[in-house]
Amino acid sequence: MRLRESLECVAEITPEAFEDLRRDLDPEWVLQALEATGTATVRSRRLPAEQVIWLVIGMALFRNRSIQDVVNKLNLALPSASLTVAPSSVVEARARLGAEPMAWLFGISADRWAHASAQQHRWRGLALYGADGTTLRVPDSKENARHFGYAQSVRGESAYPMVRVVGLMALRSHLLAAASFGPYDTGEISYAVNLWSSVPRDSLTIVDRAFFSARILIPLAASGTNRHWLIRSKKNLRWRVVQRLGARDDLVEMTVSREARRKQPSLPKTWVMRAVTYQHKGFRAQTLLTSLVDAEAFPAQEIVARYHERWELELGYDEIKTELLDREEAIRCRTPTGVQQELWGVFLAYNLVRLEMERVAAAAGIEPTRISFVAALRLICDEWLWCAIASPGAIPKHLRNLRAALTSLILPPRRSERSFPRAVKIKMSNYPRKRRSLTARPKGSK
Repeated sequence: MRLRESLECVAEITPEAFEDLRRDLDPEWVLQALEATGTATVRSRRLPAEQVIWLVIGMALFRNRSIQDVVNKLNLALPSASLTVAPSSVVEARARLGAEPMAWLFGISADRWAHASAQQHRWRGLALYGADGTTLRVPDSKENARHFGYAQSVRGESAYPMVRVVGLMALRSHLLAAASFGPYDTGEISYAVNLWSSVPRDSLTIVDRAFFSARILIPLAASGTNRHWLIRSKKNLRWRVVQRLGARDDLVEMTVSREARRKQPSLPKTWVMRAVTYQHKGFRAQTLLTSLVDAEAFPAQEIVARYHERWELELGYDEIKTELLDREEAIRCRTPTGVQQELWGVFLAYNLVRLEMERVAAAAGIEPTRISFVAALRLICDEWLWCAIASPGAIPKHLRNLRAALTSLILPPRRSERSFPRAVKIKMSNYPRKRRSLTARPKGSK
């Protein structure tokens, strides 16, 4: 039954659903990004700034190709007597571009795409977002180590410098609405504060329980119109029940700590929220805390169901780290500015793929999460490479032949009744961990 439903959905998709990704980024946005950051190309160059932007995005989509190969294969350079671009030209062009235009371009495109998507998939009038943190490895260069730092654990420091990332994602389409990242030593809460200005009115932001903090959640709800939050309670939290709203559904009051009010004097002494307790078979009871205090407008059972949509953010991070970045040990760049530029390119590339997937889902009349990210990414990359070398007259015929390939895009409906507790599948290696202290040359070596 699921296979038949999937094939019926495929029949509704037009082959033209995946056209050139470059149509999605408005050329005016690219020019505005360059002008706003003072990096617009004034004189004619072999690799102008607007082409370098697409190079950085192409670096994210084609992880198995060298940067110079991305330039040559995607026809990013201007015509000239030479058939290829010198590697030094590519390095210089990326250095001239810097990270600011990529950040600016991601911001304006994400603001347009992600929020428009979230508006289409509302729950009881609220757009659904998720906010959480993750980490990425960067090359083990002196510059990256000095700027980003290493993660510390009982087993010592991490093998690579780490970037801490916090993202705001439209949960029902996986489009990134905003991102903040930087040195590992800076906590997730500090990065999350930078995202709240991107949260629109009439929304619900679901966050990880590590984000429970009065100085984070109170401003989120107070600084916008009808902006709400939902979080799972920690074990050590204490509150006073103000009113019974239903079975295991209470209006509660919590005291804001003196330390929090010292750091942020505008915080109130007490904090009113709603506590909804639930329990799935075979698991211990959990309590959700939320600013959605109206029990009639927002039933407790639906709040529980919404909280579990937070996992869509984890799936989105998996798509970026496992599929888009191909599970590489580290991204490419060995300088902090290069890392920042590359990460904004990764987030832009991810949103471009997700935007195309949402269009396919809309054409098929299904949810965007029913489209295979792996299949869509491969198809987009294949078509981009093919169209870069094909004659214009051959492209329409080739697109018509894509219908067979589109059968791999539609996933069967999720089996939400399944439950798999977290467990380790592969044991860590017993070999000693290689660290910088172990890589020093032995005495007497040249």
